[in-house]
Amino acid sequence: MALMLDPAVGTLLVACFALLFASAAVHKLRDLRHFTEVLAAYRVLPPGGEQLAPLVPVLELTMAVGLLATPVRAPATLAAMTLLLAYAAVIAVNLARGRRDLDCGCGVPGTSHPIAPWMVIRNLLLALLLAASLIPWENRPFLPTDALTAGAGLAVATLLYGSLDRLLGRLNARTALLRGPR
Repeated sequence: MALMLDPAVGTLLVACFALLFASAAVHKLRDLRHFTEVLAAYRVLPPGGEQLAPLVPVLELTMAVGLLATPVRAPATLAAMTLLLAYAAVIAVNLARGRRDLDCGCGVPGTSHPIAPWMVIRNLLLALLLAASLIPWENRPFLPTDALTAGAGLAVATLLYGSLDRLLGRLNARTALLRGPR
């Protein structure tokens, strides 16, 4: 028997990632100048490449919508996974360069979150989790209880993601204090 994904679980997965990418895009659009500076600070684009910064939130919004639209879900999923892997690679490259003071660009405007190894792992795990939505979905009606399950799961996943992000961010800040200046 082939592995099939229950539509309630599939909906929960794509809804979580659609929310993640939409909120990331809104965050960047709220202070596009700051995001452009963050992007330039990573030094992974050729000179002047930071002018492409407005395309990143547009891409994130496009993926958020695409994840929710059945006809384009698979390509949107692949694009979203690619972006998560790119984010992981950019952070990993800068960590390898010893540039731990860079802002990840993933916090609320006006705050700074220095990059850390856990962010690389987070993005790799998120890409892997998103890949699960590519498993064929079981063909059965989507019931009201499925909507309730997906909605409640989205709320719990959002709270859990926010809590873990905050906890790991605080741990990173405290361990940076213990390491001292470099």
